[in-house]
Amino acid sequence: MTGPDHGFDGPSYQARFDALAAQGVDVHGEADLVRSYAPTSVLDAGCGTGRVAIELSCHAVKVTGVDVDRSMIDEARRRAPQLEWILSDLSTLELGRTFDVVLLAGNVPLFCAPAARNDLVAACAAHVAAGGRLVAGFELARGYGLDEYDAACRDAGLHLAGRWSTWDRRALQERDRYAVSVHER
Repeated sequence: MTGPDHGFDGPSYQARFDALAAQGVDVHGEADLVRSYAPTSVLDAGCGTGRVAIELSCHAVKVTGVDVDRSMIDEARRRAPQLEWILSDLSTLELGRTFDVVLLAGNVPLFCAPAARNDLVAACAAHVAAGGRLVAGFELARGYGLDEYDAACRDAGLHLAGRWSTWDRRALQERDRYAVSVHER
C-alpha cells in the first residue's frame, strides 16, 4: 500500500455504486451500522471514492477519509470537496487525533500486503478514541481470517464487541464468507 496509484479507477468504481443505487439497492449499509453507534467523528480508513464518508456527513458526522489510491481520493474530492480527504498509506497513518469510530469497509485489510496487515490494524486502532470502535468488514476466504484480525486488534488494545455476516447485523454462520467485526477500546 505505497505509492499514489494502485490500479483503481475512481470514477469507474463509483459508477458501479451509482448504478446499484439507481436500481434501488441500498448502498449505505456500512454508514447505517456506523451511525447506530451515534459517533460525532469517523475516520473512513480506505475510503475509496467517499461513498460511506459522504453519507455519514449527510447525518452531521464529522468525517475524514483516507485512501492510498490517488484516483479514489481524487474522485472523493470531486464528489465532496468540503470534506477532508487524505492520500496516505493506512499502515503508516499518523493523524495525531482520534475518532469515535474508525471504519475499514470493503475489504480494506485485504488490499494491504500480508506483511503490513498488523501495522494497518495498529495504525488504525491508534486513531480510536477511548470508548470508541474499530469497525471492519472483509471477505474471509482470501488469506486473512478472523483469528489473525482479532489477534492484531488485541495487540492494539481493542476487544471484540460484536460480529456479524452483514452490515445489517445478520448472525455470522460458519459457512459465511464475509464478516463485519466491531472492536472497542
